[in-house]
Amino acid sequence: MSIRRLRVLIEHLPPESATKTAIRNSIPPEELEKAGEGRPDLAPWSGTETLLAAVKDEVRLVRLALIAVNGGKPGEFTPTPRPGIPPKSAQKSRRALTVEQRRALDPRLRNQPKEA
Repeated sequence: MSIRRLRVLIEHLPPESATKTAIRNSIPPEELEKAGEGRPDLAPWSGTETLLAAVKDEVRLVRLALIAVNGGKPGEFTPTPRPGIPPKSAQKSRRALTVEQRRALDPRLRNQPKEA
């Protein structure tokens, strides 16, 4: 077997395989942080488990919607944490655009007189 064939076989192993887990565990945390936003290919879950987590989240959303429709107060939805994908930080609050920013974005406002 050639080295290339071996590399291709290893690269196409499922993420939860023992070989991929050993490779993933040998990567220092600093290298994982350099990889950027989530790396699902480094996750120990299989595709089936990831889909199951998505179904779980959808069922929870439906339950919360049903509670709201029937006049109840639904709790806050938090998605199921998935390994290899860091949780999203708190959403940044949106600030209103200034008059100058709106003029720069909308050409229709550029020719209007400036407000005092």
